[in-house]
Amino acid sequence: MSDWRKLRPEWGIVLGSGLGAVVEAVEVKACVPFGAVAELPVSKVPGHAGQFVFGELAGHDVVVAQGRVHLYEGHSAAAVAAGVRFLAERGVQRFVLTNAAGTLNPAFAPGGWMMLSDHLNLTGTSPLLGGPHFLDLSDAYSPALRAAFREAARALGLPLHEGVYAGLPGPQYETPAEVRMLRTLGADAVGMSTIHETIQARALGLEVAAFSCLTNWAAGLSPAPLAHDEVLKTGRAAADSFSRLLASVLAAF
Repeated sequence: MSDWRKLRPEWGIVLGSGLGAVVEAVEVKACVPFGAVAELPVSKVPGHAGQFVFGELAGHDVVVAQGRVHLYEGHSAAAVAAGVRFLAERGVQRFVLTNAAGTLNPAFAPGGWMMLSDHLNLTGTSPLLGGPHFLDLSDAYSPALRAAFREAARALGLPLHEGVYAGLPGPQYETPAEVRMLRTLGADAVGMSTIHETIQARALGLEVAAFSCLTNWAAGLSPAPLAHDEVLKTGRAAADSFSRLLASVLAAF
């Protein structure tokens, strides 16, 4: 194993619930538990291994965060985004964020992927609190990266939806009334992460692309009850298709 302190990855990839298997496509050079890095909180959520994997994918140096921390674990927005700051210090210029999300759009069935075109920050907080950090988020999600992923998905024959992600603090799932509200606001999917990492990355001048693995229908759109175990199961099943998409895009850069 290499000394991770000497590695300078170009791409940072954050894996959401159940998506840890994406790292199997990486030629691993070093693994670092979150807890081994000062000031980084440790994830305690099932489905989040809680480590950075440094390696190579499709000819590029990458670092993969297997899991993340969330507001609902009791962390501040700044702490939630601490991993982004750490990876930016390591040299990362482009971030690919993934999450598990409930689908609000009747045309976006569970089991598929949605690329974020925009988001709604409904968490009531920001990692930029504490100063006059007036950040333009008109293009929060890089048009160039989105075009690259869109073309790669078409070439691979992989369905890839595009839509608006609503970020809520959790940990409870949304009520049917809240789901109706979110749909009225224009959201296509809802989850409990990603928003603050995106804001932090853009504040540092980094490019971001983000993806929701649509693991379940949101409350009120299906008679089935919501359960984290089902989220993990669907995420694991969808990890392979995303690995192929990610490798295809990186190979083209």
